[in-house]
Amino acid sequence: MTNLVEVEDFTRHSEERRTSAFQLEVKTWLERHPETQYVDILLNDLNGVFRGKRIPVAALAKLEKGCYFPASVFAMDILGNTVEEAGLGQSLGEPDNLCMPVPGTLVPSASDPEHIAQLLLTMCNQDGTPFDVEPRNVLNRLWQQLRNRGLFPVVAVELEFYLVDKARDAEGYIQPPCAPGSSERNMQSQVYSVDNLDHFGAVLRDIDALARQQNIPADGALAEASPGQFEINLRHTRDVLSACDHAVQLKRLIRQVAENHGMTATFMAKPYEEYAGSGMHVHISMLDAADHNAFATDDGSDSPLLKRALAGMLDLMPASMALLAPNVNAYRRFVPEAYVPLRASWGHNNRTVALRIPCGDVENHRVEYRVAGADANPYLVMSAILAGILHGLDTALPLPQPVQGNGHEAEGIPLPVRQSEALCEFESSYPLQKLLGERFGAVWHSCKHHEMMQFERLVTATEIDWMLKNA
Repeated sequence: MTNLVEVEDFTRHSEERRTSAFQLEVKTWLERHPETQYVDILLNDLNGVFRGKRIPVAALAKLEKGCYFPASVFAMDILGNTVEEAGLGQSLGEPDNLCMPVPGTLVPSASDPEHIAQLLLTMCNQDGTPFDVEPRNVLNRLWQQLRNRGLFPVVAVELEFYLVDKARDAEGYIQPPCAPGSSERNMQSQVYSVDNLDHFGAVLRDIDALARQQNIPADGALAEASPGQFEINLRHTRDVLSACDHAVQLKRLIRQVAENHGMTATFMAKPYEEYAGSGMHVHISMLDAADHNAFATDDGSDSPLLKRALAGMLDLMPASMALLAPNVNAYRRFVPEAYVPLRASWGHNNRTVALRIPCGDVENHRVEYRVAGADANPYLVMSAILAGILHGLDTALPLPQPVQGNGHEAEGIPLPVRQSEALCEFESSYPLQKLLGERFGAVWHSCKHHEMMQFERLVTATEIDWMLKNA
């Protein structure tokens, strides 16, 4: 049995080391950025939305001992309203929890990089342990389980998004923006178009420059299939938490840069009926303790460990859909022939399956997880992936044959294509609930069920058009 004094000593020494590192980070920052006036301190909530406040730079040093936010920050719907059914609000007396700075995340804000900085926070329980409902902490616990087994994921996140005109069209719908400085509005497919990158070069250059200022390892932009749609990839890293920190920071940066250029950037999964949806693809390989790729054999074929990981990810994929497609709109992506998987399937060099093994050598043998929407919380998408891998390692599961040809026509377990179905699958999956944490699972389900019920009470314009005179 662990001695309480030993635990207290360990906690105190850990806090002292963290405090010393933060003090050095602040000192270095102020020397390099003496014009800073304010700092945005930020928590990333269940929906991947930043919640926090702006403080004067003089208060930054005080954060070495942390600051306080209510636990109910992690029981909010997409609009920022506390969902009381989640049990983190008034029933507990709206308690505050200690929040500590995330080391290495003090960076310039894209809104005004000269005068405003930003800093990520993470929440603790009353006893100082990580708050188990925070998505970042859910991911960290799963990552630690893999590291304890001598397995080290290497991951990369790809994000798709749309630039949208602030003005609506004649019918009141959103529309692609005009090329800056012109009245030319592209309404055609632009996939891999270099010229379209030139049209929005000023926006993309600002995104690239600010990403470098924020130490976000972003590769170049790619024009996606639809007008105004782009993709930016983050480079591979062994630091799973940093990969997701960078993803949420990049989303905020892109929105702020778009605003600076008089546009809106959206990560909605399906903002247009007629155009492609926006996804979040995650690449993952696995190193062993000797830094060898554990997903590949010496000749570059699929290793036994990869096959077990694939089987686990496929088995938990239907239940994970509540995390991968977290909003009603997200399910509008899942239509045939849209390069969006409709079944839990896998294959080599095949973009029509859920788990794609891309072309590559032994060192780069990996899985591309292609299900999540761009609206999903990166920490929870990564958690679903790691949970699936752990599930496969601990459970003897059959692995279906790899799909040849069109995955939309192949056999496989159908994925839920409505939020109600996905939430039911999520709630009833004991393996996924156990891996993510039962309290997290209960809070997530409560918040998303509440959100869905609020949405379904709305009377839409389409209902009026169809039913007013015909019902």
